Amino acid sequence: MKKWKCTVCGYIHEGDEPPEICPVCGADKSKFVELDSAEAGEEIADQQTIEEKELASKSEASVFVSTFDRLFDLMVKHHVHPISVHIPNGVLPASVLFIVLAAIFNISGLSQAAFYNLVFVVVTMPLVLFSGYLEWQKKYGGELTNRFIIKMICAGIVTLTAIILVVWFLIDPKLAAEPLYRKGMFLFINVVMLAAAGAAGFIGGKLVFKD
Repeated sequence: MKKWKCTVCGYIHEGDEPPEICPVCGADKSKFVELDSAEAGEEIADQQTIEEKELASKSEASVFVSTFDRLFDLMVKHHVHPISVHIPNGVLPASVLFIVLAAIFNISGLSQAAFYNLVFVVVTMPLVLFSGYLEWQKKYGGELTNRFIIKMICAGIVTLTAIILVVWFLIDPKLAAEPLYRKGMFLFINVVMLAAAGAAGFIGGKLVFKD
């Protein structure tokens, strides 16, 4: 059985031909290269990551790498994006839950807790977005497949909706005391934000675990 490697994400496919679309990152068939038996065994044995190869080749090519490039390479090597994205993704569902409970039971304390959680999400999103951009450029070569486009759109939706909700809270701090029917659009935006975060996390998981 032949083995084919996706040059974008490193996924290894077994078969007579490479897949039309990479099941991990969405790259097309042209991005696959055939591995001989020795290469395939080595790939499976040590599972050397793409970013480590890029860092090694870069250090051989030039000793004089700028401070920022070194910093950005280290951010990718030490997985700053997966680490940073888990912070708002862990807080965001709790915020939505607090909002729903506050809307149902008119508990202003839960609404206030949701507001502070959303502020935290907004504050952490710049690092998430920037580290994600670095990882996309350095680890996946800036390849603009459908999976990456969807992930970027979802990240933008999470950021925008979180900002809208925070501003809404600031404009109407007594939102929790209003009747449930007046909170419909507010609750809908929360659901959209949560769904976008879930979709981005799903695609990120496929890229990490290559399943």
